[in-house]
Amino acid sequence: QVQLVESGGGLVQAGGSLRLSCTASERTFSNNCMGWFRQAPGKEREFVAAINWSDGNPYYADSVKGRFTISRHNAKNTVYLQMNSLKPEDTGVYYCAASPFRGGTNPGSFGSWGQGTQVIVSS
Repeated sequence: QVQLVESGGGLVQAGGSLRLSCTASERTFSNNCMGWFRQAPGKEREFVAAINWSDGNPYYADSVKGRFTISRHNAKNTVYLQMNSLKPEDTGVYYCAASPFRGGTNPGSFGSWGQGTQVIVSS
């Protein structure tokens, strides 16, 4: 099972920016697609963004379109989530995940998960 390590969370004021990173231990058929999910206190985990290793096609939740950008660095096995114009409702624990299915947005299709990194956006 691929190992995922996230970094880059923190505390930021509304309107600010953060960049999250997720490095995978390897690239195999099990992680054709890399995604970011988040979970706020008392809420279910929700999809944020995803990207295919092979073609770089990105997928975004409507709530983050135009503000967040997902990208990948193939040689480093690393996926990034650039978050701009952050809002208090973006607060939560952000998880990196890997799926064997390209274009995945359903948490159930992601078999490997990182430990999560906390993002807090103050108003």
